[in-house]
Amino acid sequence: MNEITSFNPTGVDVQAPETMPHSIEAEQQLLGAILTNNDIYDRVASIITAKHFYDPVHARIFEIAAARIAKNALASPVTLKAFMEDDGGLKELGGPAYLVRLAGAAISAFAVRDYAQMLYDLSVRRDLIQLGREISDKAAKVDVASEPKEQIVEAEQALYNLAEQGNTEGGFQSFLKAVTDAVNVANAAYQREGGLAGVSTGLIDMDKKLGGLHRSDLLILAGRPSMGKTSLATNIAFNIAKAYKKGVRPDGSEGAVDGGVVGFFSLEMSAEQLAARILSEAAEVPSEQIRRGDMTEGEFRRFVDAAKALEACPLYIDDTPSIPIAQLAARARRLKRTHGLDLIIVDYIQLARGTADNRVQEIGEISMGLKAIAKELDIPVIGLSQLSRQVENREDKRPQLSDLRESGSIEQDADVVMFVFREEYYKEREKPGDHDLEAMAKWQEEMERLHGRAEVIIGKQRHGPIGTVDLSFEGRFTRFGNLVQPWQQGSEREF
Repeated sequence: MNEITSFNPTGVDVQAPETMPHSIEAEQQLLGAILTNNDIYDRVASIITAKHFYDPVHARIFEIAAARIAKNALASPVTLKAFMEDDGGLKELGGPAYLVRLAGAAISAFAVRDYAQMLYDLSVRRDLIQLGREISDKAAKVDVASEPKEQIVEAEQALYNLAEQGNTEGGFQSFLKAVTDAVNVANAAYQREGGLAGVSTGLIDMDKKLGGLHRSDLLILAGRPSMGKTSLATNIAFNIAKAYKKGVRPDGSEGAVDGGVVGFFSLEMSAEQLAARILSEAAEVPSEQIRRGDMTEGEFRRFVDAAKALEACPLYIDDTPSIPIAQLAARARRLKRTHGLDLIIVDYIQLARGTADNRVQEIGEISMGLKAIAKELDIPVIGLSQLSRQVENREDKRPQLSDLRESGSIEQDADVVMFVFREEYYKEREKPGDHDLEAMAKWQEEMERLHGRAEVIIGKQRHGPIGTVDLSFEGRFTRFGNLVQPWQQGSEREF
């Protein structure tokens, strides 16, 4: 197990047909360095983990040493002996004396990162070979249930996972790692002075209620037609893309430190229509005037300036109609790989396609697929959804969770369910006749109170409170904003 059959100056055996690429010497020397000087572990921990070792005994030694160092305890041949005395694999290599030999083979500290990178690269090569074999075996087996298109999507997903996380399949992770991740998220929120753990929507009151858009969460934004679902989604997309700043995150990785890269799947509107909406909001020119070209010189100048400013925004639109959920996932992976990705919006989920024959099961498959994308890509996903007509039959038109159309699985899979509600829309349709002056005066008073106001009702939130967020709404520009409350009239609060 510990011998290399043929002489190779790098110690990497890549020729033997039955042997995967590996370097036992590199593993031995790196482990020896860690057991001699525990500070070295911090320099390699961001590159390798136990799974990157070829020899399972070496993997166990690294894991135990890492656990002890994480507790500020000493990891040395003497302290590890107690934990590995009954290890069968270690006995084959000579027992606890092998740990002493490892420490004696230690490399100098300056070379540790090179050795760690070498072990990581060899591990990825082994995973690639294994993955290639699996793809080849599956393709060679002609099976009615396994379509070539599905195999391509599966292969792409496995390759994406390998590129992003350095492994082709998930598995159990230690509680220590989970706790560390949770502390990092809390620390990120604390660094923002008790602000947000997630990406800011640009809407102050909504951020307060949600704590921002959290990674790996599926958020459903639902409403009846004309309530402004798409408008709110485009507003959030625009706010996040506009605020995008790239830099080094607290965990040392490179990515968005503010705002983010947004992928918008517009299954209902064309990319050009969606862009016109965003331009209308940014330029403060009504969208119908943009469509007709009916603009004053000042409005047209604002429109052109807004278009120039938006050119640099990392907002990517895919307007493929009736896209299958597997293809949507594949395109999202590709976008993250090529440009980065911090948020996906799907407008709207009833227009995506699944593989089930039954409509309820198909919607369930789509909502589960969106949640899976959020977890796999580690980003928030906002899925827009239609509501059933039963809302219209009630006196109080405020939507409820039971109004989610066609499937209870949407409510089940979602981490957050929000409803857009504009009472002004319904009140407008209750206009009394001109002859009834008293009713007309009361209606006008109500309309004045409701004008320019919207509600986002949070009906479910897995990690926070439910309730209502009041927003302003400017119909001419299809723009939602922060609502200034009466006691804030004199403040500098921005719209």
